[in-house]
Amino acid sequence: MQWPRSGAIVAPILFTLVVAACAKKQSPVARPAPPPVSTPPAVTTPAPPPAPATQAVEEKLPVPPEPIGEDSIGGRSLDDLNRNSPFKPAFFGLDSAELDNEAQAVVQSNAATLRKYPSWVITIEGHCDERGTAEYNLALGERRAVTVKTYLVSLGIPGDRIRTVSYGKEFPFDPGHDEPAWAKNRRAHFVITSK
Repeated sequence: MQWPRSGAIVAPILFTLVVAACAKKQSPVARPAPPPVSTPPAVTTPAPPPAPATQAVEEKLPVPPEPIGEDSIGGRSLDDLNRNSPFKPAFFGLDSAELDNEAQAVVQSNAATLRKYPSWVITIEGHCDERGTAEYNLALGERRAVTVKTYLVSLGIPGDRIRTVSYGKEFPFDPGHDEPAWAKNRRAHFVITSK
């Protein structure tokens, strides 16, 4: 048998292969970590200087001048003004549209109030007592209102600030049916319509 001879050849080859195989299997060597990727240095911009502290700028707004004559009367609402009117009514005689001396004095006083409040616009209401027809009293009330307006214009009050209306006997101030009640109802009544 020639086996031993071939075994003598095979054994060293096997030995060489085993040694070679063992020699190649070296323990793994840790590779060095790659160097970090270097990024270019960040460009640092200096922070903007802090904004100056905000100071409230006090603007001097123009203040409109006080309206002429604004006082405790002028500052009230129209309803309140007419409820507690600064104007007095002018009274007339029976079937008359003429202003007597007393009525003229009242209208002059009312004209002074209108001068004090030059933005006010008024309506003069002509009223009558219950005697006579509705048509007659409407016409008489209109004549009374126009008479008072004409007198106010003659005293220097612009006509465009004065309106007139007649109510005749429709809205009596005193519901009575005697001379004192009728005397109160024959009147020119002043109403402030705008201010």
